[in-house]
Amino acid sequence: MHCKPHMMKPIVHPTQCCYNHTQSNTVVPHIHPQHATNINHQHFQHVHYYPQTQSSVNEASHQHFVSPGPGPMQGPGAGPMPGPGMGMGPY
Repeated sequence: MHCKPHMMKPIVHPTQCCYNHTQSNTVVPHIHPQHATNINHQHFQHVHYYPQTQSSVNEASHQHFVSPGPGPMQGPGAGPMPGPGMGMGPY
């Protein structure tokens, strides 16, 4: 049995507009003996783009405590539990 593939709605991006400019010169001759030199100029504009991305980092830290007393956080031994990361570097 052949099933139809799942189709999502199309993603329509904004229309990108492009403009092409052309220019022409028309010479209207008048009967006067002359010499004309036509100089064609072409100008290039170099546009540089620098796309950027961003990212995020989420950090979390934890502390563990040991309480030898009968209830939560009671008794003389309550306090931070010694172990890796406690006074042993930047962690």
